[in-house]
Amino acid sequence: MAEASYVTTSGGQQVLILREGTSQSRGRRAQNNNISAAKLIAEIVKTSLGPRGMDKMLVDSMGDVTVTNDGATMLKDMDIQHPAAKMIIEIAKAVDNEVGDGTTSSVVLAGALLGNAEKLLENGVHPMVIVNGYRRAADQAQKILDEISVGIEPGDRAALTKIARTSMASKMISKESEGLGALVVDALLQVVEKTADGGFRVDLDDVKVDRKVGASLKETSLVRGVILDKEVVHSGMPKRIEKARIALVDSPLEIEKTEFDAKINISDPAQITRFLEEETKMLKGMVEKVSASGANVLICQKGIDDMAQHYLARAGILSIRRVKQSDMTKLARATGARVVTGLDGLSEEDVGQAGLVEERKIEDDKWTFVEQCRNPKAVTIFVRGGSQRVVDEAERSMHDAIMVVKDALEKPAVVGGGGAVEEELSYRLMTWSNTLQGREQLAAEKFAEALESIPLALAVNAGFDPIDVQVELREKHGNGKTWYGVDVLGRGTRDMFEKNVIEPVSVKEQIIKSATECTCMLLRIDDVIASSKKGPSMPPRGPGGPGGMEGME
Repeated sequence: MAEASYVTTSGGQQVLILREGTSQSRGRRAQNNNISAAKLIAEIVKTSLGPRGMDKMLVDSMGDVTVTNDGATMLKDMDIQHPAAKMIIEIAKAVDNEVGDGTTSSVVLAGALLGNAEKLLENGVHPMVIVNGYRRAADQAQKILDEISVGIEPGDRAALTKIARTSMASKMISKESEGLGALVVDALLQVVEKTADGGFRVDLDDVKVDRKVGASLKETSLVRGVILDKEVVHSGMPKRIEKARIALVDSPLEIEKTEFDAKINISDPAQITRFLEEETKMLKGMVEKVSASGANVLICQKGIDDMAQHYLARAGILSIRRVKQSDMTKLARATGARVVTGLDGLSEEDVGQAGLVEERKIEDDKWTFVEQCRNPKAVTIFVRGGSQRVVDEAERSMHDAIMVVKDALEKPAVVGGGGAVEEELSYRLMTWSNTLQGREQLAAEKFAEALESIPLALAVNAGFDPIDVQVELREKHGNGKTWYGVDVLGRGTRDMFEKNVIEPVSVKEQIIKSATECTCMLLRIDDVIASSKKGPSMPPRGPGGPGGMEGME
């Protein structure tokens, strides 16, 4: 902790610059502290990379336990204080938000880039020279990725399933990846839409992932429709309706209260009867409007009065109330219905269709399934598992798989996994770096070396000798075998395309881009000033009076 920092003017006056308690580190010390913190974060997550990676148990301040090997989840749940380490965590968040997978790889790569930069700094290379060299190498890596990536047909179900299974290979659900991968592909192909330029677009809001403890992972299913965590509002209503005609209403089936206080003076008991009869008539009229539309299922975003429930039950209309707005939107996409405001506007054209609407008891809760929709543009993946932690981890894994399939649909190009593409980029960048002049060449070489940290981490986690794997991969790629990577489930190295281990090229582009940007930002920092939480201290008393202000009384 530093003392208050003062500067003395030519007149002998002391001026307060940094208040007491503020800490400051400058130059190489600041750079070394930042690099060390970032490298430590990379070391923590490195052991979880790949199918043979280890899991982390995270315990929060409340004692809740999370078991995961998902990079984004690990970093999000860790209580990190160091500002440079927080910047590394932002990489994982950016990669997770953009492409969904590759969070661990991006952090490992950033740690390797900073570690190699540290060696150059020790040898007297200026940080800006390293930054420029890294940026040029990253741009060249993007060009090489465009050259070597392999195009696929956007609707190629087999290729998309391989991509989903590759994403799941490093997760807890890897043993069930064949069935779950096909399920994810079916879900995305159901909701994908063509764009005006002939490409494809996927709105992730159209794929809902629900989870419930019980059963096993094998019983995870795709519902061609929407699951609502609501039960039927009245015991007298049907619990199962086939060939359902669904009305979606976002206004209450209740007598609306006035916006201001109102009183009714009743002098005759008959007036009470007439008043209640009028309320009943209004509620009955609402139900008749629903029936007139031909709907036999009513899903309401607001409340439904008890008397209205009674008449809906008598009419045989299955009704659900207080449904979330997001679920109403998904129901409209799935069933073709239109969400109407007020029953006066409800007509047959607004009613959607589903093959089956049914209330089911799932463990201790009752949920309503709207499924067998004809051509749903919103679907639900219902994840099951033996325990809460298994279900939570399975949901995170499904999210990653959904994201990578989306990436491949929107940019249909793939590269080999297992560290193959990183090794190929390293080999080509090392050759390319010889074309550079000056010390930037050294930075480009270190960038190429850092890319090898991915296959080497896979090898170490699989129990292989990293030096043997590195030598073998360099020899294979030097002989033009572009897609040779680390066969973590077998022995040594192998062509990853033959092993059906492929990844979207957009994931690799995002990893390199994010890791490089964060590394360059940290290398440009040469001064870290941490403010104290204390209040501002007073400057020392100067010769002229209180506060050192000459001439003040």
